[in-house]
Amino acid sequence: MTTATVFQPATADTYAHQALALIAQHRLLTSIQIHQLLTPNSPPRKIHNVLVPLREQGLIAHTVLPGRLQAHFLAPAGHQTVGDWPELRGRTATPIQSAAAASLRAAHILTGVRAHLAFLTDARSRGDEYQPLDWVPEVTHRLPDTAGEDRLIADAVFHYTATSPRRLQYRAFVEIDRTTMSSERLARKLITYARFHDYTPQPAGRRGTVADQAAVLAWQRSYPRFPRILFILTGASRTTLANRIADLRRMTADHDLVTRLSAHVPLGAAVLEDIEAHGPQANVWTPLAGSGEPRGWTQL
Repeated sequence: MTTATVFQPATADTYAHQALALIAQHRLLTSIQIHQLLTPNSPPRKIHNVLVPLREQGLIAHTVLPGRLQAHFLAPAGHQTVGDWPELRGRTATPIQSAAAASLRAAHILTGVRAHLAFLTDARSRGDEYQPLDWVPEVTHRLPDTAGEDRLIADAVFHYTATSPRRLQYRAFVEIDRTTMSSERLARKLITYARFHDYTPQPAGRRGTVADQAAVLAWQRSYPRFPRILFILTGASRTTLANRIADLRRMTADHDLVTRLSAHVPLGAAVLEDIEAHGPQANVWTPLAGSGEPRGWTQL
């Protein structure tokens, strides 16, 4: 008597599914970046063979950047397709509507993807748990309506699990600085993070007790521990970037809210090109509090 073979459906997503999910999450990705995210050990042609059918089906569109780089974004049909995918639940990033809009947003978005790829490449080499969808761009949190702001928008939040020498989970807020804003405005972002760290929403119609406040800090609704804060800088000379990091350290030392934040939350800054060249675990991060001796991002 023979036992009939039972064929089970595959549990792994297709490359087409994964590519659509990544484009949806990041909003814009070059062909090279999709290759690096999904199939770094395969010939680039493999990703080309994935993207062409998606374009022919009207699920993605693209814009051409300097250097003839193609950057892909979701077409309206693509947004409809991924709208209920579980891996994208809760994502609220504004979709890109046209090739012209994609070109205008490309510098900031693709710089963030470069940073993500540096962490992903390092994690793969170490055997750590960090996947292409573990970097979530443009994460918004509400803040009290004071000082002219009512929300915190992090350029990204990522989730990372180190597996050796022991298993440790990390989370980080990431701020990408391309030196397009003043150094003072960049440093003020630390105040916004400090306000979020201390922010306790009050129940409507009554004043919370001390016990209430300890139990319902706003960030505790999303994170078991407040994520470390990483500033990644690029787009200027070494001297300019060093000065901007010094301004971040000065803000940490001089502003009471930020000083209090730094006592509980690791804060660091690094140059993107150093992260790419040496890896994020190398001594390329400057702590924003304390001695300022360079170290790896998990050692901040």
